[in-house]
Amino acid sequence: MSRTASIPTIPTDGARVGARGWAALAVLMLPVLLVSVDNTVLSFALPEISLALAPSGAEQLWIIDIYPLVLAGLLVTMGTLGDRFGRRRMLLLGATGFAAVSVLAAFAPTAGLLIAARGALGFFGAMLMPSTLSLLRSIFVNRDQRRLAIAVWAAGFSAGSALGPIVGGLLLEHYSWGSVFLLAVPVLIPLLIGARLLVPESRDPAPGRIDPISILLSMLAMAPVIYAIKALAVDGFDMKIVVLVAVGAVAGILFVRRQLRLPVPMLDMALFRRGGFSGAILVNLLSVVALVGFLYFVSQHLQLVIGLTPLAAGVVLVPGLVAMIIAGLAVVPVSRRFPPAVVVPAALAVSMIGYLLVAYSTQEQGVVPLMLAFVALGIGIGAAETVSNELILAQAPAEKVGAASAISETAYEAGAVLGTSLLGGLITALYRGALVVPEHVPADAAAQARETLAGAYTAAHSLEGPVADDLWQAAVGAFESGVTATSLIGAGLVVVAGIIAALTLGRRAPAS
Repeated sequence: MSRTASIPTIPTDGARVGARGWAALAVLMLPVLLVSVDNTVLSFALPEISLALAPSGAEQLWIIDIYPLVLAGLLVTMGTLGDRFGRRRMLLLGATGFAAVSVLAAFAPTAGLLIAARGALGFFGAMLMPSTLSLLRSIFVNRDQRRLAIAVWAAGFSAGSALGPIVGGLLLEHYSWGSVFLLAVPVLIPLLIGARLLVPESRDPAPGRIDPISILLSMLAMAPVIYAIKALAVDGFDMKIVVLVAVGAVAGILFVRRQLRLPVPMLDMALFRRGGFSGAILVNLLSVVALVGFLYFVSQHLQLVIGLTPLAAGVVLVPGLVAMIIAGLAVVPVSRRFPPAVVVPAALAVSMIGYLLVAYSTQEQGVVPLMLAFVALGIGIGAAETVSNELILAQAPAEKVGAASAISETAYEAGAVLGTSLLGGLITALYRGALVVPEHVPADAAAQARETLAGAYTAAHSLEGPVADDLWQAAVGAFESGVTATSLIGAGLVVVAGIIAALTLGRRAPAS
């Protein structure tokens, strides 16, 4: 019997793990925190990067965009390769590459080399994330323990996104911009040691052949669409957007058709016929859109409107971060007794309240209402993502859990891009539409102010006296009107996620 054939299919339930299993979970949380922090920390380093490397406008956008584009485009591929060659092996390879390239990125002498390094980080990051979630399935075969492990995983991913501003503020107050990349090294070295000692290998016992055409189609289905969304937010609508979306749609259709014809598909499309699986994916997607979109405009409000430092603004978000973690853990015993079609909508209703609080918070320009709003948002999303991620793993065949985890990760990454691009782009458009620049403001300052709130902040500080005050007050008023409208749309997204959950996630409490 071959080595791969000797690895059994993982049962839906089984023996409870001891301390070794929970130590393995602690090891697997390291890349989760790192990759999720990396989603938000770089924006704080951009000003210093701009001064040091002098990137053009296009290069600055690519420094941000190349990482999620490569990451999202390769997640399904890397998840499938993990199923075939070993999920722990992919994790170790990804960690080694990510740490090495992080050092190169930290000392990149030009913007072009930094862009290349960010692309390589996306490549290796795509190996990390599906491996962590799929390995949880192989370690925690007891469903009660798996629920708790996934609660920790989901809390870590969400916490990392919220920790990004705090980590960025701390590092940049004391070190150069390269420190945000060097952070990976002390995180991943313990992973490389601990994973070899504590994390068991797992793989598909009967993998199909590698299909390069499916790999190419999966990348072409994801990357152009994500880039189109980001381009739409930055540049507005043009024919380039149509072409990119068309390429992604055609590639997606061809990918699905090919999977349906292959004897052993790269991704089992039958998974999407299961309402619980598809519904949980959509809940994850919309929840992350709501979370990242909230962080996008609230961080601007805290820093530019209220005047907090990046570190102080990050500290304001800590109670919401703590609430998110607690809710993700506290929902585990609740999910044993009540069906997901009840638990998830109820949790998301709390998040909706958080978004509705934003309109009041911004008008009052106070820190405490915004803090409470993020607490409410965090409670709902923390609980909902724990339940939905557990459903994704529970409904996927154990031998294909890497590919299923990759789909869940793709929803996270797409949600992060959509949160910034759609909600961020919407608030920018509303800001521009609402801004009435006072007549006595110089033309160059007026043009700068019409771009973004940050542009208005810079323009106002280049002026003096009443002219500066009038411009800034006009900009703040326009931004706040945009935040109010965007927060209502964010609440609407959460409501849609709750409706999807109520209709698809099952009305019976899952068996333990």
